[in-house]
Amino acid sequence: MANNEFDELDLLRGAKVPEPGDEAKARGLDAALRAYDEAGKNSASPQGSGVGARLTAGTIRFWREIMRKKLIANPALAGLVALPVAGIVTWQLLDEYRPASPQEPAAVENDAPQRQAAETGVSQPAKEEAAGQASDQATQDMAAEIAAAPPPPSERAGPSRMALTRQKVAEPRALTMPSAAPQVIAPEPYPVPAENRDRVEAFDSNPVRAVQESPVSTFSIDVDTASYAFLRRSLKEGVVPDPDSVRVEEMINYFPYDWAGPESAEVPFNSTVTVMPTPWNENTQLMHVAIKGYEIEHAQKPRSNLVFLIDTSGSMEEPDKLPLLKNSFRMLVDRLNPEDTVSIVTYAGSAGTVLEPTKASDKAAILSALDRLEVGGSTAGEAGIREAYRLAESSFVEGGVNRVMLATDGDFNVGQVSDDELTTLIENKRESGVFLSVLGFGRGNLNDQMMQAIAQNGNGAAAYIDTLAEAEKVLVEEASSTLFPIAGDVKIQVEFNPQQIAEYRLIGYETRALSREDFNNDRVDAGEIGSGHSVTAIYEITPVGSPARMVDDLRYGQQSDSAASTAGEGEYAFVRIRYKAPGEDTSKLIEKPVTEADVVSSFDVASTDARFSVAVAAFGQKLRDTDAVADLGYDRIQEIASAARGADPFGYRAEFLSLVRLAAALDRPR
Repeated sequence: MANNEFDELDLLRGAKVPEPGDEAKARGLDAALRAYDEAGKNSASPQGSGVGARLTAGTIRFWREIMRKKLIANPALAGLVALPVAGIVTWQLLDEYRPASPQEPAAVENDAPQRQAAETGVSQPAKEEAAGQASDQATQDMAAEIAAAPPPPSERAGPSRMALTRQKVAEPRALTMPSAAPQVIAPEPYPVPAENRDRVEAFDSNPVRAVQESPVSTFSIDVDTASYAFLRRSLKEGVVPDPDSVRVEEMINYFPYDWAGPESAEVPFNSTVTVMPTPWNENTQLMHVAIKGYEIEHAQKPRSNLVFLIDTSGSMEEPDKLPLLKNSFRMLVDRLNPEDTVSIVTYAGSAGTVLEPTKASDKAAILSALDRLEVGGSTAGEAGIREAYRLAESSFVEGGVNRVMLATDGDFNVGQVSDDELTTLIENKRESGVFLSVLGFGRGNLNDQMMQAIAQNGNGAAAYIDTLAEAEKVLVEEASSTLFPIAGDVKIQVEFNPQQIAEYRLIGYETRALSREDFNNDRVDAGEIGSGHSVTAIYEITPVGSPARMVDDLRYGQQSDSAASTAGEGEYAFVRIRYKAPGEDTSKLIEKPVTEADVVSSFDVASTDARFSVAVAAFGQKLRDTDAVADLGYDRIQEIASAARGADPFGYRAEFLSLVRLAAALDRPR
């Protein structure tokens, strides 16, 4: 029998190694990948952590054991075992060289092992030895299962690397060790579609209007700033913003200005009007209306009752969404007074209360609740809004600030989802005295149209947070104007004198237009002005007799009677501002005529702030491709803004200049 065994072994030694078939290769690869997944579960370090030598070291030890025990005396067995081992080694190399995705931290710091050891008290060699033992056991189990392993199943549960790799490989291929750094990029485990589902409201720019036909212009003030921050992000990413995402008034009102404010709180704001030449049309003029709100002293600020309504749906996982949101609200919490209250409601699939009304003095509890927030689920926005209002009403502060602060990246896809339904809900809730502001985060799923609708109808403002610096601007530097209203339902109405002005065009405020009769109707909602807020509106006006007129006279048009022509003699226009004091239902009226005393002889004589705001208005119109500024170059906008940069303590105006340069570069023909 010994001779027979010797003869059979002798024959095997001389026999040609059979080529493994496709089925054997697939079985071997499947077993290797399952071993890798199993080793990852047992390892102290998760897969993809960047500690690269664990499984490779275990494989080497496994191979050494096979050599020592002479398990490869049979060449056929050696060929079968070599395939999964090569698969493990190659996969490990691919994982080591795979670029870190945005969803996982890149563990490439040289001090990572030492820092990890310091945090856990376990040395790196000990961790590697434990991982190696797990790998040895897994690879030994793999060797025992190779011969009897069934064919790989057609589908596996979960988006594991192994399953995704099988989808990528059309047919089994030989796996070899690369001699240098591999030129292959491992597949991403969770491919993200590049579809952009941002929603913005389409609107036409304001037309030129003939004073003889439409002498009155009426609109609601707007202190939102979301449009500027959104287009800034687009330009910095090398993308020309969608014209419909550009709201010129929000660009103008993004910047702080040193307009003259009121002398006391009795009249909550003051208006300053300047008439100046137009830098893009020598035959027209600009009528610049600047409003500055009264600034409440710190000791006079009322108590705040705030509810943070936070979107924690699955799409909020990106670094510029929930992580940025948490840090943003942390900064706001630091600004609150000890007697202020904070509640936290989240919504993802269903709404839930994370933090009941808590005094700001218990900052640790508030910050801990923020830190615990995690993403997951769909977006049950309607349920979240209802729960947020319930909490705000339960801890309502009479004479104080009662506000829901909604932070989201996009649509409400559970419950009421249309903008009209949400608007109705918000309108009904604002009657309780609880207002709503909106903070937008992220790209690709932003519903700017919805944000604008519910913020306007919730007596609040809409802002877009793309960086921590923007969060600081909105929630720290401008916290008073964001939280503390000094006047509500603020409307502006301008009547132009047909004896002086032939045509006019309001720059911006297209989505804030009101009917003429709405001005005196106290039931019509309008915008709010917060403590220290500044609001700017700019008209381009065409004097009577100017060659810049765009609209012909009506053949059968009515002529002004003599009484009307003498009533406002010498006046360019008459500005009316209607507002309600906080907590009051009846509006008050401020009136101001625009006369020759408000006219400056040249554009350069106008104030620094007025000239800079005009440069911003020109830039916004340029991005919207407005005909009026078609011949105005970016270089001229840059020149105006540079000359009017003035005091710029936070660098906002310097950043604006860089955006003009970016837009000029992107607008060049290629």
